[in-house]
Amino acid sequence: MENLKIPEGYQRIMPYLIVENAAEFFNFTKNVFGAVEKYKAMRTETLIMHAEISIGGSVIMFADATTEHPKQTAGFFIYVDNCDAVYEKALANGATTVTAPADQSYGRSAGIRDPFGNTWWLTSA
Repeated sequence: MENLKIPEGYQRIMPYLIVENAAEFFNFTKNVFGAVEKYKAMRTETLIMHAEISIGGSVIMFADATTEHPKQTAGFFIYVDNCDAVYEKALANGATTVTAPADQSYGRSAGIRDPFGNTWWLTSA
């Protein structure tokens, strides 16, 4: 494994989501977390075959769900500058509350479910 050649800008482990309406998933992550598109390949004019975003240097890969590749969601823990502000921004962009912002031993934290079924644990240290 010492000779492992991971391309620059990628981690050893990256989440790969399959979501319904991948283009809107990208918009959600851009609006809420400041995601930047790294790559996108289309299956059709409207369906994303493979896309990659970067949030604070971490890459998430994703694609549109199909009958061959059904929806697969995930849970994320993400450090943010301001838990309360990101929580409100997420709700304004269609997320629902899992847990409201509260002080925890590890920082200010909240949980949201995005419109695509993913859970995000927002934490400011």
